[in-house]
Order: sequence, then structure tokens, then C-alpha cells
Amino acid sequence: MTAGPRAAGVTTGGRRTRGRLGLLAALLALPLSVLPAAGTTHAQSQEDPEAGAGPLRAVAELVTATAMVVTANPLATEAGLELLRAGGNAVDAAAAAALALNAVEPQSAGIGGGAFLLLAMGGKEHVLAFDGREEAPASAIPEQFLRADGSAQPFYPDRITGGRPVGVPGLVKLLDKVLARHGRLGLARAVLPSIRLAEDGFIVSPRLARSLALQRERLARFPTTSAVFLRPDGSVLRAGDRLRQPDLAKAFRLIGQRGAEGFYTGPLAEAIVHAVNEAPVNPGRMALADLAGYEAPERRPVAIAYRGFSLYGMGPPSSGGVAVFQLLRLLEARPLPAAGDLPAAPESEAARMHRFAQAARLAYADRERYVADPDFVPVPLPGLLDPDYLKARARALNWDAPLGPAAAGTPPGAPPLSGAGSEDNEYVSTTHVVAVDGERNVVSLTASIEQPFGSGMMVPGWGFLLNNELTDFNARPHDEAGRPAANRVDGERRARATALDAPRSGGGKRPRSSMAPTIVFRQGRPVLALGSPGGPRIIPYVALTLVRVLDGQRTLQAAIASPLLALGAGTTVLEPEWGQELRPALEKLGHRVEMGRLGSGLHGIWIAPDGRLHSGVDPRREGSAAGY
Repeated sequence: MTAGPRAAGVTTGGRRTRGRLGLLAALLALPLSVLPAAGTTHAQSQEDPEAGAGPLRAVAELVTATAMVVTANPLATEAGLELLRAGGNAVDAAAAAALALNAVEPQSAGIGGGAFLLLAMGGKEHVLAFDGREEAPASAIPEQFLRADGSAQPFYPDRITGGRPVGVPGLVKLLDKVLARHGRLGLARAVLPSIRLAEDGFIVSPRLARSLALQRERLARFPTTSAVFLRPDGSVLRAGDRLRQPDLAKAFRLIGQRGAEGFYTGPLAEAIVHAVNEAPVNPGRMALADLAGYEAPERRPVAIAYRGFSLYGMGPPSSGGVAVFQLLRLLEARPLPAAGDLPAAPESEAARMHRFAQAARLAYADRERYVADPDFVPVPLPGLLDPDYLKARARALNWDAPLGPAAAGTPPGAPPLSGAGSEDNEYVSTTHVVAVDGERNVVSLTASIEQPFGSGMMVPGWGFLLNNELTDFNARPHDEAGRPAANRVDGERRARATALDAPRSGGGKRPRSSMAPTIVFRQGRPVLALGSPGGPRIIPYVALTLVRVLDGQRTLQAAIASPLLALGAGTTVLEPEWGQELRPALEKLGHRVEMGRLGSGLHGIWIAPDGRLHSGVDPRREGSAAGY
């Protein structure tokens, strides 16, 4: 596997951007040896148990002149392209693709879950951000996931399964709202490809079959779910089988006929509430009012200037944009040696990735301390991205010291009390969609139902799985010092103080996310749409890819296909394509290294200066790009 040059003509200030003394550009020159380090195992990563462990598939870059859609499944990509060819724009295409993924990638996302969406219209540097994150029912309490003795409910399989972890779904309201405001064809047209896929069926892919096999025991606890994904003898569907979902087709038809109202009120809403409250495992407490009161508010995106580019991301309740942008600015602000002290030899691969990890751990520490639903917790957002604050953090860090604990900083405007303690899990199932049309409308959308197959529970009669996103809240409502955790569960209804357009009635709290849909501009014109699944590991996935593309010499496709690094649970996970010397070198710097295939799903579109669109498809999944 080799890396190609970056898209020709990408310049900043009239010359190629290489960064200060090539610091970050060097990340793009990393070797891609296919030989793992001595003693390496190809165990599945802790993040995506269905990621597989074999070599990456070959993915060719697609280049088109007018429009493009990239998703995690070819059938969803074709659904988006169908809407473009029917006269729709990027909004219509992204909505159709997101709905189709419910049918063909049910383990990752769907109408029983939520999403975040960034949108730039007409090729202008003006980004809109929409929050379709699930929210807690009004009955939720901070002790939601504690047992009678005060200990946390075991995460797997107890906390993630059944009715208690289900949040009020947001995807349908989000798509209906954005389509009505910015689409051309509407929800009734966007849902048609999904109706066909659900009713006529499709051939089960190897990835879906592998995920079903891994989750069989949990899915078998719910008769309605078993009836769809398991055979009469209890075995799961296999690759090559045809999966038909008539109940899901019925749900799609209702949504097409009645829009979001058909989902959040009436018989479908009643079925959701019944499924949650009468769950045979871990029943929850949801009311019809929780669904009827749900809104998908427009929020202000977060933004930074970086290397001559303007980057926009999703703000709280997602931590993704904040943490990715902190990481980039920390790397950019790392003090360099004095001119006379510069090393004669280039920085080693291990030194570069160690410094990347050092910056990431500072971003994670701030994320866990401060970022939560801004309608419930004061988030010092300007302070977290303040250049002077991040420069001070960079100056204080011993970049080349062995890896150690990282503490949150005190950004300007930080609240005096805020408990830390991340409860983010590593086994997540999410998906990402990007679309660009001929008018250079750009959509970057990340959607999820949290765990593979969400709560494991399907809504009877309607054929879609419900999320378990409430597990993204901290299970313990206080930290060790007794301070309330910013990301603790809360169902009390509040005003949407930070939303741009939601009614004042508000709703339940939304759990912190790491989803990081991103849109990048140069000189006022869009050049990149990007995002990934991966739970808290989305942050290094997206940040490293941005560095490789914006600061180096790689095409988007080559950057995505390059080996990834992930941090979490006290480990540094490396993919087997890294050079043989990286693992022992990082271990000497204090890393506890694991080797394995990471379950990213990086998908993006690069808009070159000549106007042509270049695809980025993650070879770790089964996605595709299509366009014309």
C-alpha cells in the first residue's frame, strides 16, 4: 500500500503548505510497511468488534466533475445518487443515504437513533449545524444506571441492553427539518429508496453477517429482533442471504406520508413508548410527551483557522469538533527548538506519534471535564478554543517526556465546579455520510444508534432498532471529589438556551458525543467534507486525517487508507501497517500498545481547485463513492 500525492494545486498563500519546519507534514510521510511489529497479533480492536482483522481492501479514488456521495455501504451511496439524479441537492442525497443505511447497515444507525449534520450552501463559507442527538426522557435521573448498592450497573451487557438506555430518537426530526429548509425534493421522496430496500430486500454483506454473529446472544433476548435477524433455528443470517424488512418499509411509508409528525406522534410513537417501558430486559420510562416535545435545534458550529484553512465542526453536546480543533491547535502551537538546536535528522516516526498522543490526551482531559449538553451545563466554549489558552497548554507540556496522566486546564470562562470522569465506551456502531452537488452544497452527517444494533430492541410492528445512547452519559453522577459530573444523566426539562431556533419549552438532556462531522474551506470556498464513526476515537481518526490532508502531501483517499492510531482505556492501539519499530519505541515512551484493526469509517470528499471532486472511502468498511 503506497501513498499518492495530494490533490494537485492545493495551496495556501500561493505555495504548498508544509507547516512549521515540516512538523506535521512529516506525519504524512510515515511508511506503510505491511509487516507488523514482532509479536503483533491481529486481534480485533477494542472499538469495533466487527471491524475484522485482515488486510485492508483496495479502494480506488473516484474523481467526478459535478456531484458525489460517499457512504459506508454501496446501496446507501446509490440511494443518495438517485436523489441527485432526480433533481435533488446534497441535502436530499444525504437524507436518502442516511435512511437507506437503516435498512442495509442496521447495526450502525437508523431512525431509532440520532445524528449531527453540518451544511454549507452554494459554495459559501457559511456553515449551519443541526443537532439531532437523542435526549433523556423527562423521567431520567442522575442515578439512572446505578444499582441499589450505589455501584454502577455493569456496562456489558446489562447497561447497554433493553429499555433503560434508550434516548428519544432524533434522526427523523433532523432530516425532516433540514429537508424542509434546504432540500428540494422533501422527505417523501428521500425515503423511497429505503422503502424499496426494506421491502424487496438486499443481500446480507459480510460485515453485517459478522456483526450479527457477534451479537447473536444479545439480539436473541428480544423476540421481535430475533424474527428479523435470526433464522427459525436460532442461527443468524449469513453473508449472501436476502434480508427483507416489511415492517421497516411500513415505518418508512408512514414517515414519507406524514413526515416527522408520523414518527413522534400517533401509533408509531405509542409503539416506541411501549417497547421501552415494557422491555423484557432493563425496562425504561419514556412518555409520549418525550417524543412529541423533541426538537432538532440548529446550533452554532465551532470554528478555527488552521494553516490557511477555515475549519468548522459540531459543537456541544458533541465534543468532537472542540477536541479535534484543540488537538490541531496544540500541535500547531508546540514550541520548536531554537534554530541552533535543530536536530540534523528528521523526527522519528515514534516521536511524531508520541507528540500526537500528548496533544490528544490534553484535548481528552478538557473534553471530559467541561463538555456536555450546553442547555444544562455552562460549557466554556470560547475559552476551550482560545489560541492563548492552547499556546499556554502547549508551552507547559513536556512533549517528549514519557506518557503520563493528563489534567484538564482552566480555560477562560471555565465554571468553578465541574466533575470529570469519562464513561464513553469503546464498542460503538456509527456511520458517516458526505454529499456534494453541482452547486457546491456540502453535507457532512454522522449518525448513530451507539452499540452495534443499539439497545438490541426492535419496535414491534415497525421494524427498526432503538438506540442505547443514554449510556454515553456518565453512569456515576459525581466524581471522586463529590462534584457533579458535567455529563451526568438529567431528564429535567430546560429551555434551549444555546439553540438558535428551538422553542423555549426545551427538552431532556443530551449525552455528550464525540461525533465530529467537519467542513473545511480555503479562501472562502469549500474544499473538504469529512467525518467518521468510532466513539471517543473519532477524535484522533478525524484529527490525524485532517493533518495528513491539510498539512502534507496525501490525497484524501491515501490519508484515510493510511494506518490509524487510537487512544483510550489506558492503551494506544496501532494498526498492523505501521512500521516494525513503532511499537517498541512507543512502549519505551510509556505507551501500553495493542495492535489490531481499528473500526473507523472515515468518509469524505475533497474539492480540488479545478472544481473536481475526489473521494475518500475507508477501506476498513464496505463503503463506496458514486457521482457524475
